Order: sequence, then structure tokens, then C-alpha cells
Amino acid sequence: MATGTVLWFDTARGFGYITPDDDGDAEIRVNAAAVERAGLPPLEDGQVIAYELERDPFSGQMVAGKLRA
Repeated sequence: MATGTVLWFDTARGFGYITPDDDGDAEIRVNAAAVERAGLPPLEDGQVIAYELERDPFSGQMVAGKLRA
């Protein structure tokens, strides 16, 4: 399971981005639905989070899923 830091997360917009610990140049999108499925409260900027990469069925892009705080 990869870990990263929440760059920003906007509950009104329903998504945000995580900066992975292993690659500071990439940003991984995280959707509010993944946060809800994990039973987590809204993510906070600077929060460290564990995640697995999943393919978004709508966009086909890789996104953060199976989140753990």
C-alpha cells in the first residue's frame, strides 16, 4: 500500500490530490466517493494517507482508492 500527503481536498468539488511519498512530482487524484467508502472524514491538507491505485471506471485514469488514515 502506497502512502502520500494530501496536497488539497475540496469537499464541495468532490475531489482533491495526493502527493505520493515515493514520487514528489506526480499527483494522484482522490475522489470524495473513495473517502466515503473508506468511512473517513473529509481529508485535510497535509494529512498523511495510505492508498492503493485503482482505475476510475468513468475517466479511465488511475486514482487513489482503498484509503486508510
